[in-house]
Amino acid sequence: PDHIEVGSFIGLAAVTGGEITVEDIVAGDLVSILPAFERLGVRVETEGSTIRVPAGQELVIRDDIGGQTPKIEDGPWPAFPADLTSIAVAVATQARGSILVFEKMFENRLFFVDKLVSMGARITLCDPHRVIVIGPSPLYGQRMLSPDIRAGMALLIASLCAQGRSTIGNAAEIDRGYERIDERLRALGAVIERV
Repeated sequence: PDHIEVGSFIGLAAVTGGEITVEDIVAGDLVSILPAFERLGVRVETEGSTIRVPAGQELVIRDDIGGQTPKIEDGPWPAFPADLTSIAVAVATQARGSILVFEKMFENRLFFVDKLVSMGARITLCDPHRVIVIGPSPLYGQRMLSPDIRAGMALLIASLCAQGRSTIGNAAEIDRGYERIDERLRALGAVIERV
């Protein structure tokens, strides 16, 4: 699996309280990803080419040095990848504390957060590039459209930790980045169907 997919599954396990093991990873690919998840309070164990996210984690956002508001910001390699900022926002809705997510690379990547807000998330869109997320928030199922691959996966992750049923339209967008995602999530125990 590529590092974006691995990061997505780390986020998924963290917010649903499940345990997941991902094999055949390239540890070097995760150097920019794991510190950001650790800032969100996610514990990830690595051993060789395998990573494990232990079950039942209590996510608590870690303050930055000097007591500043914690921040996750993307950038070109080896910075945190822009393709995971949406996932980080979804995970942050379930972590205790507040965090600033700064999307430097793309103009419209964060506009999907209104859908998370409709589910019950507390997110302030500061401008097209920055959001502040305060958590944890109980989320509730909604009917939504997936605007793009990454936002779609973030909405899917949020839906799997939400109460009730969510329906995500335009699922073909998610398929573009995550092959057979419904089958793979069912294999992990998710209640998900394609209609």
